[in-house]
Amino acid sequence: MGSGLFIALVLCGQLLYCKAMIKQFHTIGLVLGLTIISLVATPLAAQQFPEVEQGYPGLRIERLASGLGVPWGMAFVSPKQLLVTARSGGISLLDLENTSRVSLQGGPAVVAEGQGGMMDVAIGPNFGSEGWIYFTYSKSAKSEAATTLARARLQQDRLVDWQDLLVTDSATDTRRHFGSRIAFDDRGHVFFGVGDRGKRDQAQNLGNHIGAIIRLRLDGSVPQDNPFVGDPGARDEIWSYGHRNPQGLLFDPQTQRLWSIEHGPRGGDEINLVIRGRNYGWPVISHGKEYWGPISIGEGTSKPGMEQPRKVYIPSIAPGSLILYRGDAFPNWRGNLFAGALKLQHLNRVTLSDTGEAVSEERLLEDLGERIRALVEGPEGWIYFSTDTGHILRMRPD
Repeated sequence: MGSGLFIALVLCGQLLYCKAMIKQFHTIGLVLGLTIISLVATPLAAQQFPEVEQGYPGLRIERLASGLGVPWGMAFVSPKQLLVTARSGGISLLDLENTSRVSLQGGPAVVAEGQGGMMDVAIGPNFGSEGWIYFTYSKSAKSEAATTLARARLQQDRLVDWQDLLVTDSATDTRRHFGSRIAFDDRGHVFFGVGDRGKRDQAQNLGNHIGAIIRLRLDGSVPQDNPFVGDPGARDEIWSYGHRNPQGLLFDPQTQRLWSIEHGPRGGDEINLVIRGRNYGWPVISHGKEYWGPISIGEGTSKPGMEQPRKVYIPSIAPGSLILYRGDAFPNWRGNLFAGALKLQHLNRVTLSDTGEAVSEERLLEDLGERIRALVEGPEGWIYFSTDTGHILRMRPD
């Protein structure tokens, strides 16, 4: 074969190969383009998690938003608008009709380290008349950090009139156990919890706010019927003490009961009925063990003068929130407590007796595999919840 013919055949082969490759790349590009268009065109609100079994096949779990970091607190400012706090410090307003999200300006500087950051948000009973929204967050205090109760008003995309109502006496050199959830009674008071801040023995010290449930008036002043008002060795703001790390708090106006759920150590998470002036025992009594070994904490699980929990979780579920369901969408669950579980990744449902005793428990949404952080009952009776992977989801009848 002559060299000229050989070169011509080689060039022809290369040309055919290039045409084939161009066609292949064109096909791949078309497929990728259609795939991207399909993904963009899918409404976020239409994305569903697997249906829940466990005897409730009629539930639908819908994802409303993603990418929110660790959404710590949620509160409805209107039937279609949800305020969401992120532990990193952000505060967002989520529109539930079109899933649009606005980042609000005017929030505080938070110490977003360890378990600290922006924590709970709650709509005050004075919201309709005065516009107050309440927050808890970890605030810098003397090179440390303290759980703080604050309030502000919402003005379009900005929080205005920010007020720190109480910077608690709870600053320590740790970044653990800040609490903190917010609850309101029907007599003009706000409650919030403070954890033991990694200094467990201080939860028995009434001279600071560590390990306590705090009760204030809505303007931050101290009610004169608080149990330790006038005691020179106690802080006037304390309602109850001996708590380890309360991360769920609610007031039920129907029964006039204040409930908390709190982290134990290794085992010993507790649901407590919170009563004025009572001592809930931490760390003198506990149902948990030390993290470093199978050693019981304290003097035992009970002691005269210290309250017993209404429910104990062994092993720990690591609770993240607490609500008492009063809606109509799930009539069989009315009057039940619901807690989000972080470590054991489920929605915990507890049935109560008329006297406030925990009589049964059910674990829902285990198949989601999500750390459930915040819970709120929506105006239609659906249950909204957040996960530590940054999702806002809702559970409704299918």
